[in-house]
Amino acid sequence: MTIEATGNDRHAAFFDQLAVVGKAFASAKRLVLIDLLAQGERTVESLAREAGMGVTTASAHLQVLKLSNLVTTRREGTRIHYRLAGEDVAHLYSSMLHVAREHSADVEKALAAYLGIGGVSADDIEEVSREELLARLGRGDVVALDVRPTEEYAAGHLPGARSVPFGELATRLELDDPGVEIVAYCRGAHCVLASDAVRLLRAQGRDARRLRDGLLEWRLAGYPVEASR
Repeated sequence: MTIEATGNDRHAAFFDQLAVVGKAFASAKRLVLIDLLAQGERTVESLAREAGMGVTTASAHLQVLKLSNLVTTRREGTRIHYRLAGEDVAHLYSSMLHVAREHSADVEKALAAYLGIGGVSADDIEEVSREELLARLGRGDVVALDVRPTEEYAAGHLPGARSVPFGELATRLELDDPGVEIVAYCRGAHCVLASDAVRLLRAQGRDARRLRDGLLEWRLAGYPVEASR
């Protein structure tokens, strides 16, 4: 075998291994799991429940992610906890979301339809930038409302944010001073819960907007995050 052939084989082997990581992302179900793990560590059962999968299905997809070294595990008694292998995995996922939205009209159209911000209702949800929200949180003239599940809130949330999971929001609208603006946020820019929360709050006469992004983008941008555990 010539030196050139050996070099080509090694080059191909490198890209074969790189493709393993790419293939791990090539599944809608695995992307849902990565999206959930970007919020914090979760058990298999919790991931399956939140993702709407059976435990066996979720476990199989998690094994693919683990074999690709994108997630790691720890055991606590009989439970297996999964987490992203590093913050760089979250950055990779966030970058993929950004590239997809920038370069795929189909992705952007699907996201707009999911969030309910297409067509005539395109401007019905006002947004607040990270910079504005951080400044106003420092002044104490706004309520940051975290509408994610409580375990995601416990793993990490905006400083001083109130935890009211979306499913409980309709019965817990007595949020502090009714004259204070509420800024709702959830997992990321693609999360529908924050938009739905704003619509519900505004229907009740509250002054409400949503964070332009979500906890994922907030954390990756280096903004402060608090944890309850």
